Amino acid sequence: MDNLSILLLCAALLALAYAAFSFFKVKKLEEGNETMQKIAAYIRGGANTFISIEYKILAIVVLVVAALVFVALDWYVAVALILGSIMSACAGMVGMKIATYANVRVTNEANKTQNIGKTLKVAFRGGSVMGLCVAGFALLGLVIVYIVFGKVMGWINAAPMASFLNRVCHVGGMELNPFSNVLTGYALGCSMVAMFNRVGGGIYTKAADMGADLVGKTEAHIPEDDPRNPATIADNVGDNVGDVAGLGSDLLESYVASIVAVVALGYNLIAHAGADNSSLEALYSFPLAFAASGLIACVIGVASLLVRDLSKSKKVHNQLNGATYVGAALTLVAGFFVCKYFFKDFSAEQFTVLKFKFGAVSPFIGAAVGIVAGIIIGMLAEYYTSSDYKPTKVLAEASKEGPALTITSGLALGMRSCMAPCVVLGLGIIIAYYTSGLYGVAMSAMGMLSFVALTVSVDTYGPISDNAGGIAEMSQLPEGVREITDTLDAVGNTTAAIGKGFAIGSGGLAALALMLSYMYSLPGSEIKEGLPTLNIMEPMTLAGAIVGGALPFFFSGMLIDAVAVAARKMVEEVRRQFKEHPAILEGKEDPDHNQCIKISTEGSIGQMKVPALMAVVIPVVCGLLFGAHFVGGILIGSTIASIMIAIFTGNAGGAWDNGKKFIEQGGIAGFGKGSPVHDAAVVGDTVGDPLKDTVGPCMDIFIKIMSTVSLVAIPVFTHFNLIDLLAK
Repeated sequence: MDNLSILLLCAALLALAYAAFSFFKVKKLEEGNETMQKIAAYIRGGANTFISIEYKILAIVVLVVAALVFVALDWYVAVALILGSIMSACAGMVGMKIATYANVRVTNEANKTQNIGKTLKVAFRGGSVMGLCVAGFALLGLVIVYIVFGKVMGWINAAPMASFLNRVCHVGGMELNPFSNVLTGYALGCSMVAMFNRVGGGIYTKAADMGADLVGKTEAHIPEDDPRNPATIADNVGDNVGDVAGLGSDLLESYVASIVAVVALGYNLIAHAGADNSSLEALYSFPLAFAASGLIACVIGVASLLVRDLSKSKKVHNQLNGATYVGAALTLVAGFFVCKYFFKDFSAEQFTVLKFKFGAVSPFIGAAVGIVAGIIIGMLAEYYTSSDYKPTKVLAEASKEGPALTITSGLALGMRSCMAPCVVLGLGIIIAYYTSGLYGVAMSAMGMLSFVALTVSVDTYGPISDNAGGIAEMSQLPEGVREITDTLDAVGNTTAAIGKGFAIGSGGLAALALMLSYMYSLPGSEIKEGLPTLNIMEPMTLAGAIVGGALPFFFSGMLIDAVAVAARKMVEEVRRQFKEHPAILEGKEDPDHNQCIKISTEGSIGQMKVPALMAVVIPVVCGLLFGAHFVGGILIGSTIASIMIAIFTGNAGGAWDNGKKFIEQGGIAGFGKGSPVHDAAVVGDTVGDPLKDTVGPCMDIFIKIMSTVSLVAIPVFTHFNLIDLLAK
């Protein structure tokens, strides 16, 4: 076993070992009184039911796609796809499990200690299990791929091999780079699980949330998470299946896609830029070593918060940011030395060919640009969504004039918020390219995700805190407990918006790198100064770009419709229970939580299938009908549109949510919970729910899975498509 294999394996096992330690440490904590335990058991049971049903459907889909991949490409791509799906599914499952254990323990810690610092520590420890599992499982799968296919089978520097379809049908030219394709297959497996978890979980959580809010808050005027509301348990279940399992699979997929994008681009740079094969292993090894060093840095960052006494700390946001900055700083330092080590033997000619303007540290500069761009995009997301800043405060003030102006102002805020992050992303691409070439652009995506374990840890802390608040309300604990959990939850909303900014930024950059690899493989693609070119004004490409630009809107519409259909059923059920059992609102009769859980489960499972499969099916169908250039246009159009939609929906939805909380916390004098101003803010928050928690998070998966599928399938529809057949 070589040094890189040892480093990768040690990093993955260290992360998973620390995650296991924290998992069992959280489980040992007390759950609280009997009522708290009963509510937590309801939430845990609902989450387990949903994930088991979803994973059964997902297993069938993965096996069918793997069989098609085997026939069209080869067995090793299919095996890697299954491995990727297993790793992603494991991360989602473990993260959901710990969230359903941690939530009630956070509530109990707040109730027992009345100390926000100690409560934060329990919530963050629970979140860190998810974060470390995301990066740990992702890297563990890559270690297996690297050792088995790269080292044991010796495919790292192997010449292109004929595909299975080529061997059976004797179609000339269908040759695959085995190691590059096995990595792409692994990424595709991760992407499929991420899409199903994000779409299914997003529909579930928002259907329950909207049903609970629209009837409970605005009609019955009862508090959020009131035990009398039949949809509250389903709402809390949704936090776990959508914001935890979905989030974990999503960021794992982004992490893997960014690594694979660098590797795939590296192969193409070697083949087309004229660098000799001695460069190949360095271009491949560096991103893996960089990821491993980043994961070790994240373990230290997580520990930097957990080992300290937080009992006197009241600034939650500073503590979370501090842990993230520790991980990011250590990643930068380690990345610098790793980069110097791997590229120290490159010649001046090789640096020139690869456009490494600053020699051996050029790839590190590309990664550093990504880290800085990610932090700035995160800060911009915080500015537009946090109630500490003017945009959200102005939005909250708009609620004085009713729901119409609340919605109008929120839409305007979301649209305005697109500009600055896109400028930062564009500048990042320019700086990365002119300092370290295309390889640096790909590395900038890796830079954004190099400390993904910490990003996910902070993100997952949010829904755990949200659940804790729900349990406190339903258990009728003292008001001070809910104040602590609400403070943690409000910070969690902001950190979630920051995380979504990172996700879409890295997703766009990773999709760009995958798209460049696709263009290198495109028949007739002209290479100018090492850059593949695609003529956007060529009719087939332009038509594809127009269709591609429309696809994210169509996809978003399907997701919102799916949420609305499920939410409508939830609203009807809550109204029915209140009408037929008036004793529920009097607190003399328990509501039927199970019926609401059933509605959300059936609604999300039934509605998720078509949207989740769209990103897989559309590139293949379009490629088989119209050829590779049409698909190239689709990738360009859908990537640009998806970035805008993701930023808009994430920031608008986050601002509506925090604007509502700003009013609830007394931010507007004389207007608190139950007032007409609060009702208007609740309507705005409800409109934003499917935008920020269903549409926005799915956009980065949508563009990456389309790029990955296109890259995997291009050998097939290059040789088999209707347009070429008719032209003969």
